[in-house]
Amino acid sequence: MSKIKKTSTNYANKLALTEECPEVYAANIIGGQWTLGICCYLLNGKLRFGELRKKLPTITERMLTLQLRKLEENKIVKRTVYAEVPPRVEYELTAIGYALKPVIKELEKWGEEHQKI
Repeated sequence: MSKIKKTSTNYANKLALTEECPEVYAANIIGGQWTLGICCYLLNGKLRFGELRKKLPTITERMLTLQLRKLEENKIVKRTVYAEVPPRVEYELTAIGYALKPVIKELEKWGEEHQKI
């Protein structure tokens, strides 16, 4: 919702819908190609930033950073920094993030069926 001015009617409508409809709330958190892609890869376990970059070769470093921050703010992803030289940072799904697995699998199934149409 950050792209919409907070004083606009559109923002107020979107905020109201998000508060009234849990499905819209959830879609705002996990919606978008990058967010779902990151979650899909993290379902298989912890990954470092560079590993995620390799799995999503068309994402920019800035976009990956922004998406990981958003996921971390929403408690979907946990970021762990290890006190090593050079520093090592790993990303993994939280318990609430892993709870998305059945949703992601259903989206995968639906996507495969829809692509055939």
